[in-house]
Amino acid sequence: MQKQSRKIQVVGAVFIKNGAVFAAMRGASKYTYIANKYEFPGGKIEDGESPQEALKRELREEMDLDAVIGRHYMTAEHTYPDFDIVLQIYLCEMKSDFNLREHVSFRWLSAEELQPEMWAPADAPIVEQLKCDLINNSL
Repeated sequence: MQKQSRKIQVVGAVFIKNGAVFAAMRGASKYTYIANKYEFPGGKIEDGESPQEALKRELREEMDLDAVIGRHYMTAEHTYPDFDIVLQIYLCEMKSDFNLREHVSFRWLSAEELQPEMWAPADAPIVEQLKCDLINNSL
């Protein structure tokens, strides 16, 4: 009998400044396939929350960040060995300084520096699309 995988609804923020994308580096994790990889900051949607409310809350909790949640950019689904993820990504704007609480470091990456293999697998298709959109000036 096949084990039922749990499906997790999550949200993430894309911040773009001077043509570069904000990349938050995860630290060690019990899930080795996402440890020490870049990701878009965000997190799980709690019961009763809209994706936008969840993202605003997660950015405050993870980064002490006040952000404007903009338009939905894209949704990606990915099956990890331990769970399935549905990741909704929004284009956002930083309205305050931030302080990393959940991540070990961050970088602003140009389109040329966006390498999907450096990101959590669920984020990789979004990175690919962002790279194309930045190169084509279509954001």
